[in-house]
Amino acid sequence: MSASGGTRAIVAALSANLAIAVSKFVAFAFSGSSSMLAEGVHSLADSGNQALLLIGGKKAKRAASEDHPFGYGRERYVYAFLVSIVLFSVGGMFALYEGYEKIRHPHPIEHWYWPVGVLIFAILAEGSSFRTAVKESNHTRGSLSWVEYIRRAKAPELPVVLLEDFGALIGLALALAGVGISLATDSGVWDGIGTLCIGTLLICIALVLAAETKSLLIGEGAGPESLDRIRAAMVDDDTVTGVIHMRTLHLGPEELLVAAKIAVRHDDTAAEVARAIDAAEERIRAAEPFARVIYLEPDIYSEAAAAAGPDPDQTPGGR
Repeated sequence: MSASGGTRAIVAALSANLAIAVSKFVAFAFSGSSSMLAEGVHSLADSGNQALLLIGGKKAKRAASEDHPFGYGRERYVYAFLVSIVLFSVGGMFALYEGYEKIRHPHPIEHWYWPVGVLIFAILAEGSSFRTAVKESNHTRGSLSWVEYIRRAKAPELPVVLLEDFGALIGLALALAGVGISLATDSGVWDGIGTLCIGTLLICIALVLAAETKSLLIGEGAGPESLDRIRAAMVDDDTVTGVIHMRTLHLGPEELLVAAKIAVRHDDTAAEVARAIDAAEERIRAAEPFARVIYLEPDIYSEAAAAAGPDPDQTPGGR
């Protein structure tokens, strides 16, 4: 995934959310709509989230050090996880609290044209931001469905922006419905119900984000297609005759560690094996550009030893 594409989507979302947050707070001040207050806090939280993603992207570019020899690429996962926490607490829980209070102490919406006008403006702005995120995601999504893309993407920025913008659009529709029904029935209870729905939606999105980024933080390997390309690139059917077992780990969204034990012929010299390993590394990098750190260990493949050891078909990364 292109880092520049993710940055463009983040900047577009940040600009839209800052403008929307200001307009929502103004609408709340004039109308007293709890949906507007909840949506204003939601947009403010989203703005903070996009700032966190930008900070994480910048910190991840730091050069490797003795303490962190594999670099800081996974900082992007840390900041994406923080985004899910902010969205859950500041966005979702606050909205649930506001909705509960509005249902307990309902009051009619004043100056209805403020919240309605702001909601329409916000839908247009969020729609533009969402369109940018979709456009940037399509560059790397390929034939994956949107659900598969969000689950399998190794760079967290675009999935986060996609889910935030999608949730924001649904939340705005819920807020508009709550305000509309409140105006039609002259009951502020519906505005509170709309706010509760917004809070529930934000918490659900936050839980999805937390689950996906947690998986990345723990450490995910390459996808099935990448594994097939790497495995095929290792073998030259001359010196390297097979892959005994292999492990991969994403050190960051665009940096992959590959460690493998490869089978070589028993009568090859050390010089021949060394040249074969160098050639295999070049083939791997050509087949999978994200494979930046590669460790290959030569060994003599033994069917008897393989049969006595762990079943490669049941071992992640096995051949």
